Amino acid sequence: MITLTGICKDFRVAKRQSGFGRAVRALFLREYETVHALQNVSFSISDGEMVGYIGPNGAGKSTTIKIMCGILTPDGGTCQINGRTPWRERIAHVREIGVVFGQRSQLWWDVPVIDSFELIRDIYRTDHNTYRKNLDELIEVLELSEILKTPARSLSLGQRMRCEIVASLLHDPKILFLDEPTIGLDVVSKIAVRRFIKSLNEERGTTVLLTTHDMQDIEALAERIILIGKGQILFDGGMAELESCAPEGATAEEMVAALYKEYEI
Repeated sequence: MITLTGICKDFRVAKRQSGFGRAVRALFLREYETVHALQNVSFSISDGEMVGYIGPNGAGKSTTIKIMCGILTPDGGTCQINGRTPWRERIAHVREIGVVFGQRSQLWWDVPVIDSFELIRDIYRTDHNTYRKNLDELIEVLELSEILKTPARSLSLGQRMRCEIVASLLHDPKILFLDEPTIGLDVVSKIAVRRFIKSLNEERGTTVLLTTHDMQDIEALAERIILIGKGQILFDGGMAELESCAPEGATAEEMVAALYKEYEI
């Protein structure tokens, strides 16, 4: 279903030293550095698989997801998802994927949540029966009935993240990309979101790619882990293989820390 081969992506970033004089100089003579966000990234994910995609800040996780969503075009390599190249066939591609970015919202800030859902239905051109069926089921499972008429700006973080998940699933996608979906959530909200993601994968066979810094999310959800560091894939395997890289009895966080140390990231 998802195949990335030799994906590369560089960014040209402007640099300047602090100070007013240097700021003025930068207006006329700007210096740049090239950041290698992704270097020859390759992996495959099968239908119905739930994969944890982990790595330190700046490792390339979000860049990879944006390429798979069609938001970014790579400098090299190929990406095939359901037989399509995301950045070349964006309209057809996005109808089959759902995306949740923990630090960005797809809800309209000043309107009731239900209005955002209906706007998203129109954007994806989801037929009424599918929309109604999915909405009713998701509202019940995620316990959102009491906040549908509340503007997004008035929601707590946990409420908003549950609404973001609903918004990403209204059009019945085959693939769900979750970029830090539990960031900042309390324990109760995290457990509710984890339970829902797991049931979604088991009951609907939805393929899930999850990025997070919370290893409890990974332990609860993912059977396979892909570790990226400095733009390169460093590890791809199951929890059992991960355990072999760390001292006996180590926690999941300690296992990942051992990998970071081994690969010097």
